[in-house]
Amino acid sequence: MSESVKHHIETIEAGYEFLLAYAAQGRIDEDRSHPGPYASDTLEAMQAALGGLKSALDRSADPFHAVLHDDIDKALALIGFVLNSPPLSSEAVDNLNVSIHLRTVLTDVFVLGGRLDNEA
Repeated sequence: MSESVKHHIETIEAGYEFLLAYAAQGRIDEDRSHPGPYASDTLEAMQAALGGLKSALDRSADPFHAVLHDDIDKALALIGFVLNSPPLSSEAVDNLNVSIHLRTVLTDVFVLGGRLDNEA
């Protein structure tokens, strides 16, 4: 697997960690009058990384990659829904964090990342 796949995985994992912290802050909305980072930027970066990961695995015949594709599609739909349903409150992000769809794709990414680490 390429370095770009590893980069996508790191972006997804770091994004989730940021979202956990954001959810704990009790924000009513995303206040852009204060310095970032912002949850919307993080979610957009995660969307890009998920899309990039999906593209990178497109040519693979590995059955796990087919499962990952399906899980990525579900996570992308959920992230898009949250981004398009303002305000981006801590509660909205917390609900996203506990979603089975996001947690499933994270588990898939952990498994894939572990395999990449073992191949290195």
